[in-house]
Amino acid sequence: MAWTKNVLRVNLEAGTCTTEPLNMAWAQDYLGQRGLATKYFVSEVDPQVDPLSPKNKLIFVTGPLTGTMAATGGRYSVITKGPLTGAIACSNSGGYFGAELKFAGWDMVIFEGASPKPVYLLIIDDQAELVWETEAALQKHHQDPQLRVAAIGRAGEQGVLYAAIVNDLHRAAGRSGVGAVMGSKNLKAVAVRGTRTDAYHLADPEAFFKASEAGKQVLAAHGVTGQGLPTYGTQVLMNVINELGALPTRNHRDVQFEGAMAIGGEAMHEKRPTDGKANLVTNGACFGCTIACGRISRMDPGHFSVKDKPQYHGASGGVEYEAAWALGAANGVSDLEALTYANFLCNEDGFDPISFGATVGAAMELYDLGLLTKEQVGFELPFGATEAMVKLAELTARGEGFGKEIGLGSRRLCAKYGRPDLSMTVKGQEFPAYDGRGLQGMGLAYATSNRGACHLRGYMVSPEVLGIPVKMEPQATEGKPAMLKAFQDLTAVVDSAGICLFTTFAWGLSDIQPQIQAACEGDWSEERLLLVGERIWNLERQFNLAAGLTGKDDNLPPRLMKEPAKTGPQKGAVSKLDLMLPEYYQVRGWTPQGVPTPETKARLGV
Repeated sequence: MAWTKNVLRVNLEAGTCTTEPLNMAWAQDYLGQRGLATKYFVSEVDPQVDPLSPKNKLIFVTGPLTGTMAATGGRYSVITKGPLTGAIACSNSGGYFGAELKFAGWDMVIFEGASPKPVYLLIIDDQAELVWETEAALQKHHQDPQLRVAAIGRAGEQGVLYAAIVNDLHRAAGRSGVGAVMGSKNLKAVAVRGTRTDAYHLADPEAFFKASEAGKQVLAAHGVTGQGLPTYGTQVLMNVINELGALPTRNHRDVQFEGAMAIGGEAMHEKRPTDGKANLVTNGACFGCTIACGRISRMDPGHFSVKDKPQYHGASGGVEYEAAWALGAANGVSDLEALTYANFLCNEDGFDPISFGATVGAAMELYDLGLLTKEQVGFELPFGATEAMVKLAELTARGEGFGKEIGLGSRRLCAKYGRPDLSMTVKGQEFPAYDGRGLQGMGLAYATSNRGACHLRGYMVSPEVLGIPVKMEPQATEGKPAMLKAFQDLTAVVDSAGICLFTTFAWGLSDIQPQIQAACEGDWSEERLLLVGERIWNLERQFNLAAGLTGKDDNLPPRLMKEPAKTGPQKGAVSKLDLMLPEYYQVRGWTPQGVPTPETKARLGV
């Protein structure tokens, strides 16, 4: 019984907080977190709702392994309809906030309506209240170092469509604009302190202890989770992907970046000639994490970005791979200190560095083609313009000048200036740091992701680059639709359990299943868990179809389909999506138009 079996429903318009029991029949079908909150969401929200209207809902949710001794058991998710995409949005975050919410006795918090003025929710165990005098109230409680806060920054207030919700200073539910939805509701923050020792009970504590300890040993012994990620974080991938010829560069014009060495994990360890210190101070871990892939960095105090800003001279969250790529290679910038500062702003002001950096890259190409001018932007914006990238980060956070247009994302930006083909997006969400021409499976994963372009819905880099669980050649297409389906279903299980996806570099389902079985009441076989994952994926698909998306949205930009990679081992490659997508639909049990068949829906109960 790893669920608390309690749901907190907050009506922001009425200013009320009410408690209701968790729907345990749904928990048995959807497990928790991503799956369970999606079931609640699609049951209560019209798919045609305007994402920024009061009728949209916002759900904070934990999983049954959140707050337990399972390795990485600190995850929580935020589910809503995303303003960037118009699709289902589920954004996952680590840190300590999720565990604290569980310790307070809550599986889920559902926000309805919109507050007439800025407000935050304060949860102290089973007591919850909406507070309008936010500054005074936070001052009253901030003396408790274990009070955990998830909040929006200026980006969420300004309506940046990829605004994030940031907790524990530099962990974020970062993608799809969940922070913009929170801002539209006038909800500034959720602060929680949990001290309940009776919040939940494990079904079989002794078996859970053995299973979780065995899992931690597997993580420690694996080269990626035991060595690579602790030492270099996700930045271990920068030079690997670049040498492979799959690092999107200058808005995907190129697939290799000549400045990759200067912004990768190794560079973060190097001592600066200016002050003799390295960019990286140490690594950091989320609640219950034995991997500790997080980066804590300190900037060069003499760097142009912060020399007149002493508040940024201290250590804070450093760039990880996706952010370093988006702020760097995507727009041709190779200044690690500038990337670190821009990433600091993303954390402080609450916006997604992936969508921001990729949108800047698109703007730079529009500028290069003469479709944007210096007068329109306010300054020159060629590829590689470091100071311009930093300036745009500041303007976007404040919602000023050309930053307002950058805050709309690349799909809307490129459409406005007559070149929608230059938006490197799927369903309106910007690509992460892998080129779909260089890695065919990742291209398929982007095209079919339910929340728009995403690497964390089916991480085909594992087989295509790392050889996990089997080696698949980057340009091969055979077997990749079936492998992707398996990855997508497994990822839905991991996200719903309340643990981190990075465990799956080392763990298979056979490592995860015993932990879920020992924690949760009922019989959770591997077969049942995969069925749960498939059910979640199809439920999300059903919502998107009802929202107006179709199989035509399972596509990639023309550049990836028609313009061959120019350099590197993948030179000459284009995406072979047209070969893989029909097979993917078939293995999913969908029609050729990408619609789940009646037989599939009946089998899964969606």
